[in-house]
Amino acid sequence: MQIPHKPPFARGYTPLVPRSGITADMLMDFGVIKLLAGDSWEVSGGADEQCWLLARGNARINWDVNNGPGPEGAEISRTDLFDHSPWCLSVPRESRVAVTAGKDGAEFFYTATDNPKTFGAKLYTPEDCRSEFRGEGTMRETSTRIVRTCFDDTNRSESNLVIGEVIGVPGKWSSYPPHHHPQPEIYHYRFRPEQGFGLTAIGDTPYIIRDRDTILIREGEVHPQVTAPGYAMWYLWVIRHIEGAHYGPATRTPVFVEDHKWVTGDESKIWQPK
Repeated sequence: MQIPHKPPFARGYTPLVPRSGITADMLMDFGVIKLLAGDSWEVSGGADEQCWLLARGNARINWDVNNGPGPEGAEISRTDLFDHSPWCLSVPRESRVAVTAGKDGAEFFYTATDNPKTFGAKLYTPEDCRSEFRGEGTMRETSTRIVRTCFDDTNRSESNLVIGEVIGVPGKWSSYPPHHHPQPEIYHYRFRPEQGFGLTAIGDTPYIIRDRDTILIREGEVHPQVTAPGYAMWYLWVIRHIEGAHYGPATRTPVFVEDHKWVTGDESKIWQPK
């Protein structure tokens, strides 16, 4: 399912994926918080864990976990999505998070989901977010991309979320070989330059992807992506663990489509013009 969003985001919070209506089965609230210089925004999560990922700008972020030692905070900044890794705050239920934008304004991606567990808050720095140049040396370099993982089961097993970023190199594929998993997943896109585009197939349905679009991936849907030549494609990915099946090696997810697994093997089997 595609959720297009062509104009710039409005000041304040723009909900893109609510936990109601036709997107209730995604099990997550997801949206964009856009702040001008000096603007503040605050959320008390109640029964939800929250994740705040800085897209761009600079801000003061403070958090207060119920029954904790007191409010904590940090000054965070990010020049852009493509060349700089993110700051990402993860807090448990019964947490209050408040942000105040600095002189450059700020934009955050916000995710919330129910989670009854009790755990500590954690602010992941750009250095904490693992960055890989994935696909190198395979498929004749046609699927090289940067994959950044903020947190997953290896460093945040208490969370019901997995979150990270992909930067699709111009003219190349990502989320490849084609794969699927039972857990719901959200992709949100940005392009450099902004008029760029890419393509995806969610299951058997093709979509043209443009700047600020959002794609919803449901149980078992295969979701390869390709970036148009000349453009870089950034996308945020957020996965919601489901009961009895966390996303990751323990549950053997993702599952690669059997017909296409061979492409990561012997490159001499891949045809090329003579």
